[in-house]
Amino acid sequence: MANENHGSPAEEASLMSHSPGTSNQNQPSSPKPMRLVQDLPDELVQAGWEKCWSKRENRPYYFNRFTNQSLWEMPVLGQHDVISDPLGLNAAPMPLEGGMIDASAESKQRKRRFSEEVPPSSGNSVKKPKADVPGNPVAQPVPSSPSIPGTSVLKAWCVSPEDKQQAALLRPTEVYWDLDIQTNAVIKQRAPSEVLSPHPEVELLRSQLILKLRQHYRELCQQREGIDPPRESFNRWMLERKVVDKGTDPLLPSDCEPVVSPSMFREIMNDIPIRLSRIKFREEAKRLLFKYAEAAKRLIESRSASPDSRKVVKWNVEDTFSWLRRDHSASKEDYMDRLEHLRKQCGPHVSAAAKDSVEGICSKIYYISLEYVKRIREKHLAILKENNISAEMEAPEVQDRLVYCYPVRLAIPSPPLPSVEMHMENNVVCVRYKGEMVKVSRNYFSKLWLLYRYSCIDDSGFEKFLPRVWCLLRRYQMMFGVGLYEGTGLQGALPVHVFEALHKLFGVSFECFASPLNCYFKQYCSAFLDTDGYFGSRGPCLDFFPISGSFEANPPFCEELMDAMVSHFEKLLENSSEPLSFIVFIPEWRDPPTPALTRMEQSKFKRHQLILPAFDHEYRSGSQHVCKKEEMYYKAVHNTAVLFLQNSAGFAKWEPTPERLQELVAAYKHSGRTLSSSSSSSSSSSSSTADKERELGREQSSSRETNPN
Repeated sequence: MANENHGSPAEEASLMSHSPGTSNQNQPSSPKPMRLVQDLPDELVQAGWEKCWSKRENRPYYFNRFTNQSLWEMPVLGQHDVISDPLGLNAAPMPLEGGMIDASAESKQRKRRFSEEVPPSSGNSVKKPKADVPGNPVAQPVPSSPSIPGTSVLKAWCVSPEDKQQAALLRPTEVYWDLDIQTNAVIKQRAPSEVLSPHPEVELLRSQLILKLRQHYRELCQQREGIDPPRESFNRWMLERKVVDKGTDPLLPSDCEPVVSPSMFREIMNDIPIRLSRIKFREEAKRLLFKYAEAAKRLIESRSASPDSRKVVKWNVEDTFSWLRRDHSASKEDYMDRLEHLRKQCGPHVSAAAKDSVEGICSKIYYISLEYVKRIREKHLAILKENNISAEMEAPEVQDRLVYCYPVRLAIPSPPLPSVEMHMENNVVCVRYKGEMVKVSRNYFSKLWLLYRYSCIDDSGFEKFLPRVWCLLRRYQMMFGVGLYEGTGLQGALPVHVFEALHKLFGVSFECFASPLNCYFKQYCSAFLDTDGYFGSRGPCLDFFPISGSFEANPPFCEELMDAMVSHFEKLLENSSEPLSFIVFIPEWRDPPTPALTRMEQSKFKRHQLILPAFDHEYRSGSQHVCKKEEMYYKAVHNTAVLFLQNSAGFAKWEPTPERLQELVAAYKHSGRTLSSSSSSSSSSSSSTADKERELGREQSSSRETNPN
């Protein structure tokens, strides 16, 4: 496992267990001046107060190790902050004997501290969170203070739930979403899903098996073909398999036809006999030509190829070696032309010789995945059996009526979940289960808290919140992959200004491909209904059947998934007479063109098409929940096609008029990257980030490249 999953003894000592009845007395506190004998009431000690001695003033004072607040007089629970709230508008008066209210608390002298809460300014912050966020009809009611949901979570955050000012720390300081927008998506009421609810023990086993499967894939590519697996090809394999998979596991495929994945087969074949990289210099081109010729000769001699294939490859390779020895004044272009000629002559014969071996890799990975799914399922059923929960439920009757879409519900109740630990490292929340740690920024942890508060209906006390957060983060960590920046391109999102324009101009209130981590609206479709449903997901897009509404679709750049998306949207548009609109964002790949792009351009539902030039527009990083602020946005390295698919009623209601289209394009001119880079003073870091973006973009589109020029 990665080193970050194993904390040091100092880190272990700072962990705070999240379980009912957990005490805050075990939480770490920073070094402070001399403590006096604690003669405080238990309520104050539990809230973090302790009595200290001031050497400067030669008198005792009271210090809160949770909030760094200092007072000369003994604090009173519920008293307000006289600096941030001088009029006491948010105070919670404490009744005295006889029903009188103590008004003297406001006039008590307060020791000023250096760390006064100052709202941070942020160029990226587009919208500030509101104090009261209305929920949808299925959201949990918001109790009044002091009893707020998630008290145990607040304690784990070192926040006293009795203090409204301190409870506000759960609100994010930088917002890349708008959870106030209500949905206009209408669906037929549906039955709860029979998918098993997430459990940390099961998710831990699944993650361990996925890491083993990735390692098997790497070893097979290296041993059989002498290449490293194409970057992110395993991630795209999981996406492509889920388009056709009918199995029970939410992540690993187990019931697919055909067994050999077209996506994995295509990407491995593109790297045989060697991977062709982009070339900048003459010597690199010469070296690449030599390596390709040598690898092609070695492969054709070691495989069962026909005599004609051996003869063609051998003759062309020897001719190339002779040319390399003879011509020492060739330019970079000469070497690249020669490489292209060699590929055309030898490529078909090399591919035919490697075909059976590559198909063996694809089928081997699938059958290993099938065995792993059986082990995961057995583990899950054993946990349910231990808690006397049946995995088979009678399907409830569902009324045939139209309703606004709501988060997916699970029919099988969740078993008791084990304790999960959490601690803070600067502005990062670290959630740990059995030594395996996942991380999320404090802002996005706050977002998950809000989504859970709106969407979850079986955990009003938030006792299962942290275990479910760990399962969710672990699931996406395994889906992304463990490489640096791996998977971020598959989870990229549109900029905030573009989402605002889509909602304002075209009534968009729903994302067809999102996650609890990168969603802008609180209603969205995502890959995993079991982990994401508690945080607002409506389930996978291909299993979502809206009757009306306006939708944004920015799918992962997997060709099979994009093609299935087009089929799904056209069927929905064909079957509905209500206003229905899909605004689709996909890469404009033309060499060769993708089936999804070709089909949408020829669709009878296409109302308009925009092309956004490469490097002239941005995406938000798929790792926005953990990345640095200056890495939040990256330039697109390819053109993006924006297509409006609408039925007649949808076109009448949300027509892409020239004025609306102009305003949408103008929204792309608001660069979140520019705003974020203003906070970083180093121009060199900006240039290095740009270089990294270009490299990342090249890696993302590597499976599409046929010409190394």
